[in-house]
Amino acid sequence: MKERTLAKTLARYEQAPHLVFWETTKACSLACRHCRASAQKTALPGELTHDEGIALLDEIAAMPAPRPIVVFTGGDCFEREDLYELVSHATQSGLRVGVAPSVTPRLTREAMTGLFERGVRSVSISLDGSNATSHDSLRGIPGHFDDTLAALAMLVEMGFRLQVNTTVMRRNAHELADIARLIENLGVAIWEVFFLVGVGRGTEIEEVSAEDAEDVCHFLVDVTNRGMTVRTVEAPFFRRVQAERLELAADDPASAFSLGHLYRDLSAKLGERRADVRGHSATLATGDGRGIVFVGYDGSVHASGFLPVTLGNVRERLLSEIYLDSELLTSLRAGDLHGVCGQCAYARLCGGSRARAYARTGDVLGDDPACVRTRERRVQLAAR
Repeated sequence: MKERTLAKTLARYEQAPHLVFWETTKACSLACRHCRASAQKTALPGELTHDEGIALLDEIAAMPAPRPIVVFTGGDCFEREDLYELVSHATQSGLRVGVAPSVTPRLTREAMTGLFERGVRSVSISLDGSNATSHDSLRGIPGHFDDTLAALAMLVEMGFRLQVNTTVMRRNAHELADIARLIENLGVAIWEVFFLVGVGRGTEIEEVSAEDAEDVCHFLVDVTNRGMTVRTVEAPFFRRVQAERLELAADDPASAFSLGHLYRDLSAKLGERRADVRGHSATLATGDGRGIVFVGYDGSVHASGFLPVTLGNVRERLLSEIYLDSELLTSLRAGDLHGVCGQCAYARLCGGSRARAYARTGDVLGDDPACVRTRERRVQLAAR
């Protein structure tokens, strides 16, 4: 991202978020082993009521243009009986809306037709393995892999702007090329790759190492060179990798950047890039609390769904006030970071995962331990 464009984007985030994620409910019939939300079979007490949800949407619609995109998530947003009414109100208020439902028996053609008729065009579905054994073991439901592929095919056929979400962890990192080819063959053009942060039930699963995270990011650059839009969550250093790849333009990234076996294996599985496309992404320099804000099921406000630091509650203050006035969010938007992250030349473009820094060290503004640059610095200091 060019410096002038970056500055303009960051200035916009000073006024309002680009994305508002609303955890409409904790209820979900799945019990995924890596669930951020630690979703439950039934709704928890204290969910925002219908009227409170309408008030939240009205407030978001009153934010400065361009208005934020609202993503209805959960749990499973289809567990909200008033989902259609909430979506209708949002779209009629001029808001762009996305939904992130779980693949359950509630996700039917009829249900999705109802959302399409109410103006929803963007849908994200999770796929965390390249085969039934891998995916189903994480989702905890036999046959869920096949159901997910069927749902993806249906949504593509219905004309939704479809995004596949994949959470990267040590146990599935070697499958990423197979997942990329799978969703490419399904006709999905947007891949959002979540780098696991140990929160919720995710504390029981091992994250990838900093070196493997670097390999994965270089692999994801290769994926963009096949014409797919790639976004990352809790891995903003992907933008740094993209910038470095553009600066060097090496024919052999593995040698030029001293990458490991994971990159080499994934790159070989992915195959040759297409010559008629250019790599791209749509991350827009967002990060935890910087262009992104998360509203929990009970109205609590967080910098992201992976950062369990409560900044306020929409039942007590306007979301816009919390976003603009929070001391933590102000620091995050200003890039006032500690350690290597704060000194990095890519601090404004990247900024590191604040959720991971907090989960690992307790310091929201500290170093992101999944970035190889912080790893390299620790090794240098230890060698002194």
